[in-house]
Amino acid sequence: MNGLRRARFPIMFLGMLALFAGLWTGLLRLGWIVPPVRPELLLFHGPLMICGFLGTVIGLERAVALDRPWGYLAPLLSGAGSAVIIFTANYALGRNLITAGSLVFVIIFIEILKKQLAPFTVTMAIGSLLWFAGNILWLTGSPVSAVVPWWAGFLILTIGGERLDLSRLLSPPSQSYVVFFSAIAVFVAGVVMKPYYPAAGMELFGIGMLALTGWLVTHDIATRTVKQKGLTRFVAVCLLAGYFWLAVGGLFAFFGAKGGGLVAGSNIYDATLHALFLGFVFAMIFGHAPIIFPAVLQIPVIYTPFFYLHLALLEISLAVRIGGDLTSTPEAFKIGGLMNVASLLLFILNTAVGGVRGKLSQRA
Repeated sequence: MNGLRRARFPIMFLGMLALFAGLWTGLLRLGWIVPPVRPELLLFHGPLMICGFLGTVIGLERAVALDRPWGYLAPLLSGAGSAVIIFTANYALGRNLITAGSLVFVIIFIEILKKQLAPFTVTMAIGSLLWFAGNILWLTGSPVSAVVPWWAGFLILTIGGERLDLSRLLSPPSQSYVVFFSAIAVFVAGVVMKPYYPAAGMELFGIGMLALTGWLVTHDIATRTVKQKGLTRFVAVCLLAGYFWLAVGGLFAFFGAKGGGLVAGSNIYDATLHALFLGFVFAMIFGHAPIIFPAVLQIPVIYTPFFYLHLALLEISLAVRIGGDLTSTPEAFKIGGLMNVASLLLFILNTAVGGVRGKLSQRA
């Protein structure tokens, strides 16, 4: 088992490598002058951020929880696939490795369901299937813009499942599960319909996100823990901020599709994706990182109020960027994007400092 613990660090490194490459290509796409990369790599900004970083980190977390050596193949393959994309021109191999990693991720959830068949594990298992299905589409030539809803489903259902599990602490009524799975059903229906009925599919996609937001705000324990102090309050603030952006993304998806403007490259498309993937998903990561990283890497992360700095910068940067989208102001869009990157780098710095302090406290 010590060997498996040591393997977590290089796998996490692969995930972080994908994150940095994703941020770098993001700056280039925004028009900032930074050392260039292969032009084709700019097309992989989204896949590197979602599959390379998020897929690898979430896969590593699940592999640790499963505690089976073969489970580590999921994050290893997705991380290795990202590295192949970054350092070589063999993009087909990179996509194949990432897809193989997502298949192992599905198998992990099959094992989890055998051990614990519960509403929250079923929700996350459906999310794993959406990631794998999206990767199959990507592998067979579908553009990233067509695959994004499937990848979004993977992340939304993963987070939704985790919050559903913790909602048990509030003893929610049985009807709440009906509402939760109704929201999930509408969302997944939108994902599946989009290739055939793009506008209707995205409308359902948006309605599902709005319904899920309503459920989370009503039943999540964060609405109570936000009144506490220290790390507990910080986590709750991150979660509630994330729910705000999930609702914003849902509104943009619904009205953007209704107006026919939700096409790749449009301002509303950019606003929808970054409200969802940055505003919602990364707010969740900010909140859970001080808890998940110690569990995965066995290094405590000591919380300080400075953690609010990267959260505040993320919120401000999104307001600037999305404001630029909605008002067609290229300067605001560009500056907001640079601030997005700065918020993530500050998050990494603050978390690393917290980890160093935690390691030193172990030795004391």
